[in-house]
Amino acid sequence: MFKDRAKLTTEKRNARSRGIDRRSALRIVDIISAEDRKVAEAVRRERRALAAAVDLVAERLGQGGRLFYVGAGTSGRLGVLDAAECPPTFGTPPSMVQGIIAGGRRALVRSIEGAEDRAADGAAAVRRRRIGRRDVVVGIAACGLTPFVRGAIRAARKAGAATIFVTCAPEAVEFIGARLVINPVVGPEVVTGSTRMKAGTATKLVLNTLTTGAMIRLGKVHDNLMVDLRATNAKLRDRAERIVMEVAGVTRPRARALLKKARGWAKVAILMHFRQVDFREARKLLAACGQSLRRAIESHPR
Repeated sequence: MFKDRAKLTTEKRNARSRGIDRRSALRIVDIISAEDRKVAEAVRRERRALAAAVDLVAERLGQGGRLFYVGAGTSGRLGVLDAAECPPTFGTPPSMVQGIIAGGRRALVRSIEGAEDRAADGAAAVRRRRIGRRDVVVGIAACGLTPFVRGAIRAARKAGAATIFVTCAPEAVEFIGARLVINPVVGPEVVTGSTRMKAGTATKLVLNTLTTGAMIRLGKVHDNLMVDLRATNAKLRDRAERIVMEVAGVTRPRARALLKKARGWAKVAILMHFRQVDFREARKLLAACGQSLRRAIESHPR
């Protein structure tokens, strides 16, 4: 087990930001921006590991499994955020993608730093959710050493779940017992050890890519449109209408009427139009085509 935190990239001092407390506001912004520009490239270098993770998550979710993010502090909040955004964007049930944060719900709005130090709590969180062989657990820890996260990963492996780990510390990788490790190396932070900055940004990019890629593979996106969204508020109703109009080539009143019959479900409304079927039959057709709208349309063109 890696012991000396001072040797972690995430804990090292950044030579380019030394003396930042003596700089003007504009110079401070320039220094931070220059460091932030390195983040996207660091994530791009992990493209193969990310692609493997996308396929793994899509495979397990397609088998009825679930995706769990586990983290503490900023990492935990980012996991909860990504999980919370899946239902409105991709029409997933809230149970499909879940976030687990050390310290529980209170830690979302107030720092509970000591909560991350108990590996047993991470393991208990996994057991409470009855995580098993069809599930995927993604540990998130910028330093790669957070006991709560590592305890959760060990418990998940023991339960037979697939495991993925996201860290920005290359020194910790060999000590991480996960099936896949995604390691965007963003370098030392502008403020030493403040991993809410570059490491947090890199983590957000990784999680965005992971769930978006998996949902695309599961047929929840047609072309680049979120056809599985549920029109549950004014913004999403407008978006759903525009999606139906574009894909089906109909007027807004017709799109609105189709969505009403489809219970606000854009994908079903589009298929009802192309195949001239009712809601129930459209659902059956999608199920037969693995939830792919493209396959459902093209298998029997109008």
